[in-house]
Amino acid sequence: MKSSEELDKNNTLRLSEISLKYRISEHNEKLKFIDTIREELIFHFKMISKRWGSFEFTALGVGILAIILGSWDYGIDELVSGGDYNRYSFRGILFLSDLSLILTLLSIIAWFGFLTQLFIRFPIMRENLVYMFLGMIAVQIGYIYAHAKVPEISLMSSLISPGVILTNLIFIFLIIFVVHRAVVETRDVHVLERHAHPDPRIVDIAWKDHSLKLWSIGLGLWMVLVNLFSWSGSHAVALRPISSAPKETVFDFPWLYLICNMISIFLLIHIIWYPQFMLGAAGDRIQSVRAREVSGEMSINAIIKTQGICPICSEETTAILQPSGDITVQCKELQCDGLGKPGTICEECDMTFPTRIECTNCHSNTTISSHFNRQDAW
Repeated sequence: MKSSEELDKNNTLRLSEISLKYRISEHNEKLKFIDTIREELIFHFKMISKRWGSFEFTALGVGILAIILGSWDYGIDELVSGGDYNRYSFRGILFLSDLSLILTLLSIIAWFGFLTQLFIRFPIMRENLVYMFLGMIAVQIGYIYAHAKVPEISLMSSLISPGVILTNLIFIFLIIFVVHRAVVETRDVHVLERHAHPDPRIVDIAWKDHSLKLWSIGLGLWMVLVNLFSWSGSHAVALRPISSAPKETVFDFPWLYLICNMISIFLLIHIIWYPQFMLGAAGDRIQSVRAREVSGEMSINAIIKTQGICPICSEETTAILQPSGDITVQCKELQCDGLGKPGTICEECDMTFPTRIECTNCHSNTTISSHFNRQDAW
């Protein structure tokens, strides 16, 4: 899977190059975030149309097939009849009809194939994929536990069930504080390390090109869908039989489960694919900053300031490159301790910060930007 660095060599579209014909922010500046999401939405769909191939769509098909096989009941009537409530857990599997048992086994095989495909295709997200599946399974167990006590429990009532609350706390921890944090902090380290540049405008473009706003929204939507299909699936099975329910609604049937689950499969692939697309070929591991510090992989250049080096004699100069990509220099006026960007006005004495520095060692006078190693902007 190619990263953004490799894609740029082929003149591939960047997020910073997306322009909108109509901007809502022109009428209300407070709605600027909507334009930002629209730009990212266009970029993501363009990249999916260009970069998703047979492998990604095959994985999507296998995931949807696993869902359908696991919920198929037409011609079997195992679910609609309510089954035999005297037999449960693994003992109940032995009394399933032959066709129902075959479909169950095929569904398990399809799920295994789906996971294997994702593991092969997106290596840097393997650990986070495991966390996402563990969280998803935990939420489903919570709703099953809630329906075991009250089969007709509504969605709102189940959300305050102790089992659902506990499993959702586990889910939130795994997704927000592990997966989301690891991806965002890896992105931050990637930009600070690989896209540091004396020109802050180039650094700003790099930050925009590596934006994760829409990705974060997709992750949150996936969490909501997991709760919806977990409740609807448990609810459809818990009503025994469904046809005898006094008030039949769409929630009494597995349609909500099927629709939400299929959409969640697409979102899951997108959530796993995008960090791989952005960072994969750069050799970055998806880890939080704390995990990098513990493993000793955290680059010091990513968390501290960089001192300027004279391009003639390699002596340290007073120019400093901040982790954000901004360069600061000292004011040349006597008795002034002001610091700021080259060429701007000092707030202490109203003088202009220098754009060139004379080396105290070799007395060469060079531009400040030449005191730092230039790196590619992408």
